[in-house]
Order: sequence, then structure tokens, then C-alpha cells
Amino acid sequence: MAALDFRTQAQEMKIVSGQTDYALGSVHAVTQDGALVIASASGSQMASYAWGAANVVFVVGAHKIVPDLAVAHERIRRHSLPLEDVRARAAYGIHSSVGKVLEIHQEQPSRIHVILIRQVVGF
Repeated sequence: MAALDFRTQAQEMKIVSGQTDYALGSVHAVTQDGALVIASASGSQMASYAWGAANVVFVVGAHKIVPDLAVAHERIRRHSLPLEDVRARAAYGIHSSVGKVLEIHQEQPSRIHVILIRQVVGF
């Protein structure tokens, strides 16, 4: 990696470091001005969303659109976390938590694609 130039070979650096070409996931909230908000207990998926993956696709239920960041964070605490906690206890026998929160406010053109659907999906 030391031999690569960050300005011109960033994607090659990501490949060498084990980052994926594509990441598929969802978000916990989308603000009306377009910020994407993702919460995670471990943060394991966040590296790909924030920087690593060359292409990110989020499939998001339209019910996750909220007015602003304050409401997005409230939605995570009062709606998403309780549902994820039930799922984590059933799947792993442990409680969930909000260990990390990623907010994406802007990105390189064409890197992140958000597909809004009318169906209620996820938390």
C-alpha cells in the first residue's frame, strides 16, 4: 500500500486492504435534506458504507424518512433499538446496543444509491 498514491489509486488501496466492491444494506433514517443515518452495535458494516466499498446500495422503506437529525436519532433509540434488541436476544442470546452511529451527509457522485420502497422493511 505504501507504493500506491492515495490521490490516484485510492480504489486499489481499498482492494489491497480487503474492502469490497459492493455493499448492500439499509439505514435507520433518511432526513428530509438527504442525510443517511445508520446505527450499529459493533460498527462492522460501517467501514464499507463510509469509505471502503466502491459502490453502496441502500434499500430503504419510505417510512424511515424523518424531518431532521434529531428525529433520526430519536427514531433509532425509541423504534429501531428495541426491535433489534428483541432480534439479537433471539438470535444470539445477548442484548443489542447503539455502539456507533454513522451519518452520511455527502458523497462522491454515483457511489451511494438509495432505493426507496413503499413497503415497510427493517427497523
